Amino acid sequence: MLLDLVIVITYFTIVFIIAIRGRQGKDISIEEYFLSSRNLRWPSIAISTIATNVQGYQFLGMMGSAYLYGLAQANLEINAMQGILLAAFVFVPLYLKNKVITITQFIKQRLGKTVALSYSVANIALLSTIGLGAALFWGAYAADLVFGEFLIFLSEDRTTRISLMIIGLGLFSAIYTYFGGLAAVVKTDIIQFAILTAGGIIITIVALREAGGFGALYEKAPDLMHLHLPADHPQLPWIAIFGMFLLNINYWCANQSVIQRSLAARSLKEAQIGLMVGGVMKYFMAILIIVPGIALAVILDGNGLADPDETFPYLVTNFLPLGLRGLILCALFASLMSTVDSLFNSISTLWSIDIYKEYLNKKAKDNQVVKVGRTSIVFTLISGIVMGLILLYVKFVNPEAAFTHTLNNLRYYINCGIVVIICLAAFLIAPSHKLAIISFALTIPLHLIIISVFPEMNYFVRAMWVILVAFAVTAIPASFNRGWLALGTIFESSSHRIKQLGWGLLGSLILLHVLFH
Repeated sequence: MLLDLVIVITYFTIVFIIAIRGRQGKDISIEEYFLSSRNLRWPSIAISTIATNVQGYQFLGMMGSAYLYGLAQANLEINAMQGILLAAFVFVPLYLKNKVITITQFIKQRLGKTVALSYSVANIALLSTIGLGAALFWGAYAADLVFGEFLIFLSEDRTTRISLMIIGLGLFSAIYTYFGGLAAVVKTDIIQFAILTAGGIIITIVALREAGGFGALYEKAPDLMHLHLPADHPQLPWIAIFGMFLLNINYWCANQSVIQRSLAARSLKEAQIGLMVGGVMKYFMAILIIVPGIALAVILDGNGLADPDETFPYLVTNFLPLGLRGLILCALFASLMSTVDSLFNSISTLWSIDIYKEYLNKKAKDNQVVKVGRTSIVFTLISGIVMGLILLYVKFVNPEAAFTHTLNNLRYYINCGIVVIICLAAFLIAPSHKLAIISFALTIPLHLIIISVFPEMNYFVRAMWVILVAFAVTAIPASFNRGWLALGTIFESSSHRIKQLGWGLLGSLILLHVLFH
């Protein structure tokens, strides 16, 4: 236990020192603080983007879902390639061409101030509550599941212990984000990604060894080795892939916390390479997250866990020696903080640029905008902690559920509207601003109507229909006006070689679906 403690303390010390060494002074410009002076190279973009994406819920929630549903859960990971390629060749070129700091500024140019404000407010509300709260909850919950006895010095009561970690980890991430901005986030993300990847590799190797190798997964659990489940499957029917595709547009193309690294790229070439390398890394992360869950199903051979989210803790507790457990705990904390610091930075960007400078103080100088952005981190920390505590209560009330799907269900009420807005802005020549706001507002009632008429419909499928119907409300009238942008103007590549790489990655995704059908 002493060795584990030393490893954890060393990890926190290194992260804090590196973050604070890059702290920014009072006279920093907006682009320096929020976009690291638009000087990021592709390795930083790739690593920081995927580090932001990987959260504690992947190690717990998605690994637990893989234990229940098998390889089909990997659809949520590998199909990210669809969104990443769209971001690289459609959306990021548009953002960089317009030199925007926030995606809201692009939407304002295309759809007007009302739609842009709606987008910004929706994102701030979503990221500062469910987004941040879920990241804090999963990190603290995972740490307690695996290392409850180790962390008992915090409190003997489990609820109190997890609550203290939610508060402490949120505060730690907020401090270095407050001082360092995006530059500090990217630097610490690189360390955190290395730690969480190392932890994931260890867990995967151990799980496969205990299960008897990769071939044993096919021999002993063939029903879990399919990407495509029947159309009537309650959680992951094959038709849900179409809903995932549309929702990936939200996450990879219209999510400020994810796309902010690409906005900070030195050039379009650096952004496109970074995103595509990140896509390859996403494939790798799918292996580390999904395979251990299937392996545990083979190991237990029908002696099921009471809570599927205990898949990861079970593997760590039963199969890892001391010392390695400390590294795994660091990996859990890294997955939390790499997401949380990005959320803090992005929410502060949205608030200070989209709300403060646009509506509250149009003449604000750069140092005033940065100061407001930093102050917003404090309020975001409070809202995130409160939501993290609420999610902790919800999880304890219903411990048997695959909680990752519960949270996805909540997110998609707002995410569907964001997909509609960004697609209207990117693909139509002259969409009606009034109809665009109607389309956005219509998504939540559409959810409720479909739930009441088709209560058994899978939530990914439901999201697909909500997005298509709401988009059509504006797109169909626009088609009779000036119509859609030509395909040749929508896609942009910085070089022929990069375009070829993009086609190759798209082919790799299709091949995976064929091989693991």
